[in-house]
Amino acid sequence: MSQRERIGVFGGAFDPPHRGHVALAHAAIAQLDLSELRIIPTGQAWHKSRPLSPAPHRLAMCQAAFGDGPGIRVDEVEIQRDGPSYTVDTLEALRRQRPDAQILLLIGQDQAQGLPAWHRAADLARLAIIWVAVRPNEAGQVTALDATLRSTFSLQALPMSAQAVSSTDIRHRVAHRQPVQAMLPDSVARYIADHHLYQTP
Repeated sequence: MSQRERIGVFGGAFDPPHRGHVALAHAAIAQLDLSELRIIPTGQAWHKSRPLSPAPHRLAMCQAAFGDGPGIRVDEVEIQRDGPSYTVDTLEALRRQRPDAQILLLIGQDQAQGLPAWHRAADLARLAIIWVAVRPNEAGQVTALDATLRSTFSLQALPMSAQAVSSTDIRHRVAHRQPVQAMLPDSVARYIADHHLYQTP
């Protein structure tokens, strides 16, 4: 019998994708025995109070950041879908495409804290195994979080190196003409500069 296919799903605004996002993707590939990792930029983010950068820019930056490495695919499914982007819809669509595959949803610690507020949150655990990216010394936090949400979610810890970087900080730095090269893949830094993204008038 062939080994069951394991598909990783890593979604987000990626506005812009930074070194922390790339580190999470690499940690998942190294540790989770994935058949494929899908990077999925959000279409219309229902939970964001600010408008996102245009989808073509975020898609291009994801392609630049994650490239076409073995087993990695930048997926446009949420960008092409009308209406708000809900992770549960993406997982259901993938389940229909690959009914025999095991789906692994990759999220950060901050996202895990907000899981109960996600659209149709109770269905997420039915559709995917949820892996939370944490620094090694945060493993206890994931255990505590799992205990808090154990009636709905079963969370697994994905250890990764510390990455003190955020997209919000990068946008702020670019707008104020501060350096960001150390926070971004070189290809993404070039894209932002070439297309004058995040700059104030």
